Amino acid sequence: MSSAPSTNEDVFDEFLSDRGHETEIVRWERSYNKLQCPECGALHAEGSTRCGVCDWRPS
Repeated sequence: MSSAPSTNEDVFDEFLSDRGHETEIVRWERSYNKLQCPECGALHAEGSTRCGVCDWRPS
């Protein structure tokens, strides 16, 4: 028997993950000294707040 989730957000994350959806926070990836967009792979300078190619923004 599994333990019950502690918050509403945990319940929602469990619901999504049970149905095959990712629930982790997505952040910039790193490529050498650049930030790499996890959606399209575009490279950006340190300190970027959004992808200039696909407009992705970190959570």
